[in-house]
Amino acid sequence: MSELLVDLLGERLVNGEKAELDVQALGSGLALVGLYFGCSLNAPCRQFNSSLAEFYSKFKKCSEHKDQLEIVFISSDQDQKHWQDFLQEMQWPALPFKDRHKKMKLWNKYKVTSIPSLVFIDATTGKVVCRNGLLVVRDDPKGLEFPWGPKPFAEVVAGPLLWNNRQTAGSSSLEGSYVGVYFSAHWCPPCRSLTRVLVESYRKVKESGHKFEIVFVSADRSEDSFTQYFSEMPWLAVPYTDEARRSRLNRLYGIQGIPTLILLDTEGHMITRQGRVEVLNDLECRLFPWHPRPVLELSESNAVQLHEGPCLVLFVDAEEEGELEPAKELIQPIAEKIMAKYKAKDEETPLLFFVAGEDDMSDSLRDYTNLPEAAPLLTILDMSARAKYVKDVEEITPAVVEQFVTDFLAEKLKPEPI
Repeated sequence: MSELLVDLLGERLVNGEKAELDVQALGSGLALVGLYFGCSLNAPCRQFNSSLAEFYSKFKKCSEHKDQLEIVFISSDQDQKHWQDFLQEMQWPALPFKDRHKKMKLWNKYKVTSIPSLVFIDATTGKVVCRNGLLVVRDDPKGLEFPWGPKPFAEVVAGPLLWNNRQTAGSSSLEGSYVGVYFSAHWCPPCRSLTRVLVESYRKVKESGHKFEIVFVSADRSEDSFTQYFSEMPWLAVPYTDEARRSRLNRLYGIQGIPTLILLDTEGHMITRQGRVEVLNDLECRLFPWHPRPVLELSESNAVQLHEGPCLVLFVDAEEEGELEPAKELIQPIAEKIMAKYKAKDEETPLLFFVAGEDDMSDSLRDYTNLPEAAPLLTILDMSARAKYVKDVEEITPAVVEQFVTDFLAEKLKPEPI
């Protein structure tokens, strides 16, 4: 346990009294670590910090599992005094202010896209137990459901579901179907745009003979808004009044923003968290049920994934449709190898793979990251760390790509600032 935590967190943590804490001394009975990502200048973080302090205090005083949990603060503060003042409000330790490299590794490893964020991980394996700890603090203030591990979808969704004509269906009606769990709200413009596309995709998939259902999990601010929005949808929904079930589904999939479309196979296992991107990139639904592809062609609809962690992008001189295929074929074996390796370890792939041609999207990305105009150009872009790694060579071969990826994952490459 201690070796893994030292690898993740380093050898020393600090507390509000500026005292150092040996990571190996966190305790042999530790089962769960909550990684709390936040910033002192962020108002939602300050608000959540108060709730977390109350939760933590009760848990440490009253829970029979009090020695099995620890929280560690991972700050994105830029000012050390602000960080130190905020830390004095906390009863738990923090990563040292200057250890920015470790902070960015944790942001990327656990796919943190917003703050505040609380990710519970297994202290022995480092694997995610619960992505949305904010909802744990809100919904289980006494910590009675510790350790908040994932439950099967069928168990979490169990209960009556609605059609928009107010007729009901049991959640058992989803058995044997592919399922899209759709987190959305009427007040969110990107949600409404996706819903219009999704209605057509839903119809096409059903007409092709696939067993496919969607369950809408609303984030609307009132029941009237829910009812109005749901009237546009030909699929099922969790009743708006069942806030507990909606919250459990948000917690199960660690929802950090909307719209999010989670796609499940017929056994209830996740196919992809990127249903939104898959639907927008496959309007004819030829690739249903949208298993993750090793290599993506960069487009406006999938560019959002560039912000979800490090991404390898191979820029090539290609303007016409089909001209990107040789580039995809070049890096696909390496991408497949990386995906298989981390899937076998039940971990998320640490690197996404893209090819980019000559178009406005690629030009914008080059401009934003200050990349040279060369093509071919092999890069790894880490937007959250504002870092880039560039391999500018005359010929890009599979061996060049594989060595570049290997060196990046081994932290042998020197980053340039974006």
